[in-house]
Amino acid sequence: MRRVPRIVLCALLCGALPALASCGWGAATSGQGERLPAAPLGVTAAAGSATSVHVMWNLASEDPRITRYEVYRGTTKVKEVPGSEHMVDVTRLEPSTPYVFTVRARNAAGVPGPPSRPVRATTPPAVAADRTPPTRPGGPHGRAVGSRAVQLSWTRSADARGVASYDIYQGTSKIHSVGGAQTAAVVTGLRPGTAYAFTVRARDAADNLSPPSGTVRITTAPGTDDGRGTSPTGFRGTGHRSDGAYYIDLAWTAPQVDGVISEYEIDLDGRAVTSLVWGGSPPSGTCTYSFYIGRDAGVTHRVRIRPKLPDGTWGGFSAERSVTTG
Repeated sequence: MRRVPRIVLCALLCGALPALASCGWGAATSGQGERLPAAPLGVTAAAGSATSVHVMWNLASEDPRITRYEVYRGTTKVKEVPGSEHMVDVTRLEPSTPYVFTVRARNAAGVPGPPSRPVRATTPPAVAADRTPPTRPGGPHGRAVGSRAVQLSWTRSADARGVASYDIYQGTSKIHSVGGAQTAAVVTGLRPGTAYAFTVRARDAADNLSPPSGTVRITTAPGTDDGRGTSPTGFRGTGHRSDGAYYIDLAWTAPQVDGVISEYEIDLDGRAVTSLVWGGSPPSGTCTYSFYIGRDAGVTHRVRIRPKLPDGTWGGFSAERSVTTG
């Protein structure tokens, strides 16, 4: 079998999109030879109220180790969080205003990496003299998704002027926020075999908070598992021949998580051979990827993939498929 090349192209069903896939490549280096943090991937921004925006990104690799992330509004640094965190609320904003945010990482030596791609969010209009909070979210329930994630859902809150967002709490700490149109969330980065208590509160554009929902108590599965609840679904593997060479064509549906999945690991014949990293906006729904495998016919390969979740941990592997050249 010929060696899989390190630089390949990926394609979406809606059209081709160039991207880099690397196998064992390190981060960029500074002029002094220091390894620089990579630009954070999967950055999103969503208005939480008329005066706040929730910014989220994917945790970077530990090599080099990231000690903090900086969030910028335009060219102004507005927030700084430890390297273990990957979301923040930017407050004291103006209503009905568009904003642009970027995120950059710093390593243990304080060396900054490049900024992420910019993301945009517009705060909703302010509501004059609104002091009435939304009703509490109803019917909360959830389930463990393996040993490191849980899935939560609830029924909508009512508000005279509309719910802007839902805040998710673990105990007394706010850990996440989703848009007012959502009634479900996936919380990742948890510890195996651990009991957790979650509540949900609704927030309107005037920053009024509802009473907390009922408490959802969930215990994650003990030990490690295959993370099947966070694995790609509908995974297919086929092949084609072009100019005397054979290629493996993959297709799958991304798992449902809060945040953006911008990286996948591809395992071929029982070992990791490459990482697929989207440089632009990662696809949602079904996505495809094709890579060169060699020129020999009649060779059977086993292939599977797994996603890197927004909290920096690996999700579960897809089902394994066999593809025979020719």
